[in-house]
Amino acid sequence: MKTFDLITKEDLQEFKAELLEDLKQHLKRQVMAQNTWLRSSEVRKLLKISPGTLQNLRINGSLGYNKIGSIHYYRLEDIQASLEGREGTIDQV
Repeated sequence: MKTFDLITKEDLQEFKAELLEDLKQHLKRQVMAQNTWLRSSEVRKLLKISPGTLQNLRINGSLGYNKIGSIHYYRLEDIQASLEGREGTIDQV
């Protein structure tokens, strides 16, 4: 004799929410991989930090960057290295 598990509407809604979150995270990783260089606003959103904190990271050398004109650009690799505890380098143009 076989037993069957009933799938409720709530189960389907929970599955939908989990699937959508997984898709969002996957797409976010793909976009980040394509954007090698990020602007200050993108870095602040990614790290959830204030402009002052980002400036401190630049000043103390914790986060590498390039400055072109008045705009600071950050390499995604340097951000990931900083998050993993490895030191990034500061390259200024």
